[in-house]
Amino acid sequence: MTRQKSAPDTRHRATVVDVARLAGVSTATVSRVLNRNYPVAAATRERVMEAVRELGYVVNAHARALAGVSGATVGIIISEVVDPFYAYIARGVEREAGAGDRLCLVCTTQGDPQRELSFIDLMHERRADAVVLVGGSVADRAYRAELARRAHELDASGSKLVLCGRPSLGEDVPTAGVEYDNEGGAFALTDHLLTQGHERILYLGGPPALSTTIDRLAGHRRALELRGVEPDPELIQPGAFGRTFGYRRMAALLREGPRFTAVFAANDIVAAGAAQALEEAGVRVPQDISLVGYDDVPVAQELRPRLTTVHVPLEEMGRQAVRVALGGSEQDDWRAPTTGVLRLGTHIVVRDSVAPRSGRRSGNGRRAESR
Repeated sequence: MTRQKSAPDTRHRATVVDVARLAGVSTATVSRVLNRNYPVAAATRERVMEAVRELGYVVNAHARALAGVSGATVGIIISEVVDPFYAYIARGVEREAGAGDRLCLVCTTQGDPQRELSFIDLMHERRADAVVLVGGSVADRAYRAELARRAHELDASGSKLVLCGRPSLGEDVPTAGVEYDNEGGAFALTDHLLTQGHERILYLGGPPALSTTIDRLAGHRRALELRGVEPDPELIQPGAFGRTFGYRRMAALLREGPRFTAVFAANDIVAAGAAQALEEAGVRVPQDISLVGYDDVPVAQELRPRLTTVHVPLEEMGRQAVRVALGGSEQDDWRAPTTGVLRLGTHIVVRDSVAPRSGRRSGNGRRAESR
């Protein structure tokens, strides 16, 4: 029995070689026409474009950028892609990069500083126009030195390292910066709780050595001091920026922790975990315990009651990170005069999770004391 041969697959994606052959020119000439980076005779240009139309050739901008043929690339380095804080900043970077016909490459480090450095090297090899490094950092002298060296190397090649939401590397290091009023947001949120009569405020979550946590705790403590409230070290409970930590730590504190009437969760995700633990323990929000978060990501509106929090303009930070690197920012009035860093404002979003202190039971089951 003779097996019948299947018909050959005649589908073929046109290449630069096909366009050059049909137009009767070299592939270099085709590239010059498509990139518009070198003068080409009008008649030759028309022949090339006619071949492009006839073959249905589509310029693969992504492949060109990945191959290092073009520098039309913006890299963004984040800790975790599923974390809303990073995801919204990444969306801002991608949209602003796309508006300028640039490819956006997203790299995730899982919080590993060495991966950050490796990804910066990769972006440098790809001749990225800008590398946006997002999120807080730990004060490590050796790491900062390595980061500064890479900033100088990028600058020398015409690129720019953008620090987004993290401290400056110093005035002598050629970086651009976009930050938000992290400490001010924490100050305002703590002051809001204090004006509602809450003095026993539990601060929950955030890696203690991370610059983001350090700034938020500074704002929190400043508000306590200005209102004449003595800070209690037992009420500072740092940890991860995650829901699991918020749930487990809150459950433990409800069993054996210090007395508190309000919880300042280090971000909205920690607040969601804390809210679950409070609900399972029969503690009502806000009747028994007031609860606030930080960042104003979607979970803040999905919780019941809806969460009072600090709004951080995450997507706008991403957009501005690209603009300050590539010279497209129209917000020069927001720049700090000495550092050249662009600072965006934060503000409280008051929802339903805070109530005035009323003498009902506190977080560990005992009634709140009157003072």
